[in-house]
Amino acid sequence: MKGFFSAIFACTALIAVNAQMATGPGNGYKREAGMASSAVPKALREIGFDQNIGDRLPLDTPVRDEHGRTVQLAEYFGKRPVVLIFAYYSCPMLCAQVINGLASALAVLSLEPGRDLEIVTISFDPHDTPETATVKKAGYLERYSRSGAEAASHFLTADPPSIERLTKAAGFRYVWDEPTKQFAHPTGVIVLTPDGRLARYLFGIEYGPRDLRLALVEASAGKVGTAVDTLLLYCYHYDPMTGRYGLVVMRALRMAGVATVLCLGTFVIVMIRREKRHAGVRRTHAAGPTVSL
Repeated sequence: MKGFFSAIFACTALIAVNAQMATGPGNGYKREAGMASSAVPKALREIGFDQNIGDRLPLDTPVRDEHGRTVQLAEYFGKRPVVLIFAYYSCPMLCAQVINGLASALAVLSLEPGRDLEIVTISFDPHDTPETATVKKAGYLERYSRSGAEAASHFLTADPPSIERLTKAAGFRYVWDEPTKQFAHPTGVIVLTPDGRLARYLFGIEYGPRDLRLALVEASAGKVGTAVDTLLLYCYHYDPMTGRYGLVVMRALRMAGVATVLCLGTFVIVMIRREKRHAGVRRTHAAGPTVSL
């Protein structure tokens, strides 16, 4: 009951203040109002996420782990939901921010790596090697040092055919920008179900722990998380345009109504029982002591 009322409070307390305070990009670069398409840098016109929610990632795709072993991607799926990042390990800025942002969000969750989730990072730069993957993983583990994180975090590399197959299936669009000698790419993470279906896209370089937790609970079909998470999912709904969970006001109000009825019912029952006890005490006192002759 305590968990139920905690969830009710979480839903209702935010009704007045929880308008989506931050938004993420939709399908790629977002232009300012009135900006002509030709004014956007060419590289930025071609990048973004196509949200292929419900599609399955080709898990038979060969990849290389940090030790240089060639394995199928399926090795990291099957039991737990997976948080997937596409990054390249020589990226001077954005990829590191995405990886660090995920590590920071995971660090405050009670979900345990290796028990409740797996983390998979795949480089889309075919020049990356197991050695560069190992270096990047070491930096990530400095931020996310929870027990089990090392075994549950996988930094992978792949050949061009595998990279193309995986990024296309996931809807991750990126291009090589020749003037800067860098990849132009969107920022975000993807949460997948244990059987490899694309479930949720979270945009940007910072991820709200609530959004990440609810995405993992949904992807696991409720197998991870608590009953409170399940109740919160009744109040919060994933918005694919923002890549975040927003409060569904009507549902929250219904939950608040249920909570009010339960509170009133509990109060009435407690008061009736208390009155009965007091009445019994008054009758005993009125009868006076029993005298034996």
